[in-house]
Amino acid sequence: MLKRAISADSHITEPPNIYTDYVDPAFRSRAPRLVTGGPGGDFYVIDGMPHRIPMGLIAAAGKNAIQLSVEGRWERDEYRGGWDPEARMADQDRDGIAAEVIYPSVGMLLCNHPDPDYKKSCFDAYNRWLAEYCGAHPDRLLGLGQTAMRSVEEGIEDLRKIKQYGFRGVMLPGFPVVNDYDHSVYDPFYEAAVDLNLPLSFHILTTGSPFAGAPRGPKIATFMSIIRGVQDVLATMVFGGVFERHPKLKLVCAEADAGWAPHFMYRMDHAYRVQRYALNAPELSRMPSEYFGENVYLTFQDDWVAFKVRNLGNINRLLWANDFPHSDSTWPGSQQLLREHSEGMTDGELNLIVHDNAAALYGVN
Repeated sequence: MLKRAISADSHITEPPNIYTDYVDPAFRSRAPRLVTGGPGGDFYVIDGMPHRIPMGLIAAAGKNAIQLSVEGRWERDEYRGGWDPEARMADQDRDGIAAEVIYPSVGMLLCNHPDPDYKKSCFDAYNRWLAEYCGAHPDRLLGLGQTAMRSVEEGIEDLRKIKQYGFRGVMLPGFPVVNDYDHSVYDPFYEAAVDLNLPLSFHILTTGSPFAGAPRGPKIATFMSIIRGVQDVLATMVFGGVFERHPKLKLVCAEADAGWAPHFMYRMDHAYRVQRYALNAPELSRMPSEYFGENVYLTFQDDWVAFKVRNLGNINRLLWANDFPHSDSTWPGSQQLLREHSEGMTDGELNLIVHDNAAALYGVN
């Protein structure tokens, strides 16, 4: 029998008061704020970032391509379930969803903020608000906390607070403040994550600044590059020996699709076999693809290729998601999509991808 799906990557929509009311008073005058009523739709303004964040695509689930626009209005276009946990239950039921792993929206782009102190204040505010939101239905709203990773010691303290909040994991910015994530200085942080049973997540749009520089080619071409940042993180962690040193560490690559993974695994193995001496790669006791297949989880929405190549990698590390309420969401038609994309699969295989893998990773009862 098929089980009710768990979305391994869904989002809240930050309400207008999330940062102004929950942030450290020292940052309140500079806190991210929602500006409404102007031409071009409503948008978030973030101090220290030159471009505003339009609301149109943040809550565009259920719209067809011709309806999508960056120009959205908070009162008219945002789904109430994005900030109201009671309304979210109806959103889940409409899509046949048992539970959702909750990521931020504006908070994704805040990962790219150049000021670590500002980022820290915003993430602390978000965690405080999210604890209340998910606390209303903790078995169906599986929150992930955020940490600015200003230092290893502070990161560990954030992990402890995140665990106390009842969150199921932690979302990291694409770049830490000190060194990079493969540096041995982070070993105590990874040990703490394992001890606290908190998977680490890297989400698209958090590994660089989308506000700097001009895109190459037509604007739509930038859509093809947004998964590259998290792929770079995965390669850094694998080749840097992080999983060699911490075999029980669990890493989630969120919303970057999964159909590319078998080739990525092959290419890492090829690089290690042929180029490791010329490129001064650290010595590994296993092939890179083995670490990837064991320690890395991948979320995807309508990537039908991921279903087709499920047995070229580790099917136990594939996590389906509906991405509600963003513009790439499969809501409210997820069940029809899953029926179409899973053709030829057994019920057991489909249960793994849409339910069992996420349930095991995040402790869903």
